[in-house]
This record gives sequence, C-alpha cells and structure tokens, in this order.
Amino acid sequence: MKVIGLAGWSGAGKTTLLTRLIPHFISEGLRVSTLKHAHHAFDVDVPGKDSWRHREAGAAEVLVSSTQRWALMHELRGAGEPGLPELLAKMSPVDLVIVEGFKREPYRKIEVHRIASGKPPLFPEDSGIVGIATDAALETTLPVAHLDDIAAIAAMMLRSAVPIEDVLTQA
Repeated sequence: MKVIGLAGWSGAGKTTLLTRLIPHFISEGLRVSTLKHAHHAFDVDVPGKDSWRHREAGAAEVLVSSTQRWALMHELRGAGEPGLPELLAKMSPVDLVIVEGFKREPYRKIEVHRIASGKPPLFPEDSGIVGIATDAALETTLPVAHLDDIAAIAAMMLRSAVPIEDVLTQA
C-alpha cells in the first residue's frame, strides 16, 4: 500500500483534480482509497436519523451498515484531532491512498496550484512537496504537470508515492 497526497490552498481545485485522477488510476487496474482532511465541523449523518441520534446521545462510535455500504463515525468528544499516521492506520489495504489536505503534515505530496487563486505556491516552504500540478509557469526544479494532463499528474504521483509504513513511522 502506497501513499501520496494532494495539497494546496482552498479553492485550488484539489477535489476536482482528485475526481479526475481516481478513474484514471482505476483504469490502470489500481485499487484507490482517499483520506480527506476537513478544516471545519462536518457531518455525514442526517439529523433526526437513528445513527445521528446515537451520536447525539453520546456514543463514541457509530457504525451504520446496509446492503450498499457501511460507514464508521468516531466522535472525538474533546480529544485532539488524530494525525495523518493514526488515520492511515485505520484504512483497509489498497494499492494507493491519496490524501487530500493535511498540508501542514510532513509527508510526500503534489501541490495543486492555480494562478487565479492569487495565492503563492506552497512548495518553496514545504519540503514534503515533490511535484506540482498547475496552470501557471513556475520556476522550480520539481516536476511540473499542467492541471489538465491527468496522465502526467498520475505518473508523477505514482513515482512519488511511498509505502504506508514510511508515513506510519512519522507518528
């Protein structure tokens, strides 16, 4: 199991790019999972439904299962947010885990940068960035691919991905 990330400022197009990359990797025969970091409170549960009521009542974890899927929700209840290694350790084995976000964590990632964002690139300050997907002309020794060149970005990600054990040992 290998891990690579996509990092960038909010609005850079990380999710859009990721939704284009996943089918590409699948067409290459890879099993892919994603781990997304959210910077705000979020809810995957519907208020009023049984699983929501279980969480609201104080359950530490709620697992919901059906014939179509299952989902596990874990409430932190005031505990600190787990780091990337701890979250990766909870994932089922696949060929490639793509992490979206966690830009402040020290792991290998591809920066997603759009000129229209008006934000500076992250790569000069983040040694974990090993390549850039962008629509801008940037001066760098890092590999660069245009945001629309999905095959080139995918190849860059596969070359840069590391075994999950490398990230787990950062804990």
